[in-house]
Amino acid sequence: MDMRSSLNACKWQVILFFLCSWGWVSGQLRYSIVEESEPGTLIGNVAYDLGINLADINNRQLSLGSEGSSRLFSVANGALTVKGRIDRESLCGSRSSCLLYLEIIAENPLELFSVEIDILDANDNSPTFLKLNQVITILELFANPGKTFHLETAKDQDVGTNSVTQYRLNPNPYFSLSVKNRNDGTLIPELVLEKILDREEKKEHKLILTAFDGGENPRTGSCEVTVIVQDFNDNAPVFNQSTYKISLFENLPLNTVIIKLNATDMDEGSNGEVQYSFVEHNMDTATEIFDLNPQTGEIFVKGNIDFEKSQFYELNIKATDKGVPELEGRCLIQIEVQDANDNTPEILFTSKTNEVPENAPLGTVVGFISVRDKDSGRNGEVKLDISPNLPFKCQSFKNRYSLVTSGYLDREKISQYTIKLTASDLGSPTLFNQTVIILNISDVNDNHPTFMQPVYNSFIKENNEPGSLLCTVSATDLDEGANSDVFYSIVESQIDGSAISSFVYINSQNGNIYAQRSFDYEQIQVLQITARAEDAGFPKLLSNVSVFIFIMDANDNAPSILYPQFSRELIVQEKIPRSASVDYLVTKVSAVDQDSGHNAWLVYSLLESTSDSLFQISEYNGEIRIIRNIHDADNNGQQVVVLVSDHGEPSLSTTVTIYVNIIDNIVNQSPKSQDFLTNSQPTPDITLYLIISLVAISLVSIVTFVILLVRCLKRGNYDSSCGSCFSNKSQHKQYAGEYQPTLFLNTDGTLKYMEVRMAPTEPQGQCYQACFPTASENNEFTFMKPQNFPQLKEMVNETGSNSDSNYSPKLHQVR
Repeated sequence: MDMRSSLNACKWQVILFFLCSWGWVSGQLRYSIVEESEPGTLIGNVAYDLGINLADINNRQLSLGSEGSSRLFSVANGALTVKGRIDRESLCGSRSSCLLYLEIIAENPLELFSVEIDILDANDNSPTFLKLNQVITILELFANPGKTFHLETAKDQDVGTNSVTQYRLNPNPYFSLSVKNRNDGTLIPELVLEKILDREEKKEHKLILTAFDGGENPRTGSCEVTVIVQDFNDNAPVFNQSTYKISLFENLPLNTVIIKLNATDMDEGSNGEVQYSFVEHNMDTATEIFDLNPQTGEIFVKGNIDFEKSQFYELNIKATDKGVPELEGRCLIQIEVQDANDNTPEILFTSKTNEVPENAPLGTVVGFISVRDKDSGRNGEVKLDISPNLPFKCQSFKNRYSLVTSGYLDREKISQYTIKLTASDLGSPTLFNQTVIILNISDVNDNHPTFMQPVYNSFIKENNEPGSLLCTVSATDLDEGANSDVFYSIVESQIDGSAISSFVYINSQNGNIYAQRSFDYEQIQVLQITARAEDAGFPKLLSNVSVFIFIMDANDNAPSILYPQFSRELIVQEKIPRSASVDYLVTKVSAVDQDSGHNAWLVYSLLESTSDSLFQISEYNGEIRIIRNIHDADNNGQQVVVLVSDHGEPSLSTTVTIYVNIIDNIVNQSPKSQDFLTNSQPTPDITLYLIISLVAISLVSIVTFVILLVRCLKRGNYDSSCGSCFSNKSQHKQYAGEYQPTLFLNTDGTLKYMEVRMAPTEPQGQCYQACFPTASENNEFTFMKPQNFPQLKEMVNETGSNSDSNYSPKLHQVR
């Protein structure tokens, strides 16, 4: 059915519903039609019977209201005709009346008409018998004339006179036909015996029974009736042996025939037909294993023959004929079962625990093993094998074994062993069985905690907040459980007389090392501490590791003015002649910064000047010079404010104010460009002290470099720190050149002053790498502390206090 048909059906159902609801149903027509009528056969003129004029037929548009009826009928031009095959039997079955109800819808106006169609039966079905051959058995000499035998009735799907109306039997001297009529009109045929039957005269009689219906053209159906004359039973079945003995192996396949019995009967027919069966008093176990074919006498296997359950069976068999009365004969079957190698060895492992400590000595008993085989003889003899290349072996005593250790165990290498035991019997073919034993190796605290790194380096800027995280040490323990629980601590030591615990603190659970205080780079540059990892096993095992904490410089010190030397006056007095030429050295500002590196790199600039175009200061050496000739209009008093700044982040600075007096003639007092730092008669001792200090600094640097080189070569391995030291050799040379002092002499050859300055061309990162020893060499390691030269400081201070204002040592802080 397509989609359009479905929609039309739904539409008409809705229309019919509304018509019935509103009462627009009128008229009822009744027609009759014979089944199997040809398509197109006229059933009735609906338009005429409904009183519709021919002119109104097209306008009224007559149609069927239900989809099911449209399959069999159709309405065209007011005529109701046959559309499809009408089979009364499929529509109404065997009912005597078959009515079909249709709805015809007329439009303009909308009306609904009910139509009844009576389907008339046609004789289109023949009588049939369910069985085409009916068999009747009669015992010879025992059936008297007049005895009746029921016959099967015929069925006809038609009704009324078209159904079965009579039966006929072909003529014969031994039988006749009797027909009875039931209340519902059904005819019952019966066979009547007319004379005594003799099997020796005729064993079988063939009869034909025919059924007729009552249609105009009668239809018939026939079946064959076979009458068998039975023989009288007077002989019993006989076996050819009274006792049968059978020997067979166990586990024979199912349905295997072990013997076929043959009992004979001298009678004929059913009296000579033999059936075999078990005698009731047989053992239940025997009948569960064996079964009997009652027709052929074959005894076959239906269950599992198991030698281990039973070695012998007996079966009592009887042979019975089909005579009346039945006669029987009996025999005894004895079955002996032979053993076959059908049982695999069984393995039973017994142990109180499935764990073995890893420090178990050789020969430790792990468990006991029992093996057995249900077979007998060599089929039941068993040997036991164990997986090779395992630290275990089996020690035997008869069929009992003990599993013992044959090698040393290490849980950290192998924590679990899978041991496969194989038991094999000596049968043919050999059967074997395997079992798997899982043995866990329990842990013993035999491993020290191991740090993830041989040395830990940490970098932190000075002035840190107390409680800052410095670094994290991490150690692992190959053991498990409490033996692998690691706790951290700091080995007690002292730094400058203070306990190490006052500097740092370590979290015992996670190894985080925190600062206990704020560090000052100017006081200490490197902290060496020893961290300890200890497990929770028994006995406790521990390991140490060196931790180097490098304090990185922060720009926390402002530049300090050396010259003018710590003047308490806010304004420093300097004098220059009015005749001074361009590039005349007015004075020189010297400053130092206690910080290091980039934070100590100083820059000089003029913050304020009375005359902007008269003075200029050198950015890196602090020299203040005249950049033009002095005019008469220039004030005699000039004030210069110098700003000294470092390169730190953020930058720190210091200012100094210098008052310059311009004098007409100071020939005897004016300093030359190289003479403003020294006295006219310098002390020879000062020159000697400065030279000695310079040589001492150079010697200390050379000795330090040689010691580091020798230690690295002694280890025979250039680690990353040493590599860093030597890779930066050129950089060290560069700084060495920058740190070399500059000597300024008087006209008489004596030392006027020495200048030590650090002014790298670009910012250089701090390098804290050094040739540090491994953890095992910590006891040999000694830090090189910054060298102090108090003689030089005292000498400079003393010289500064005793010299005139023109002498000022030009020193940058050297680190």
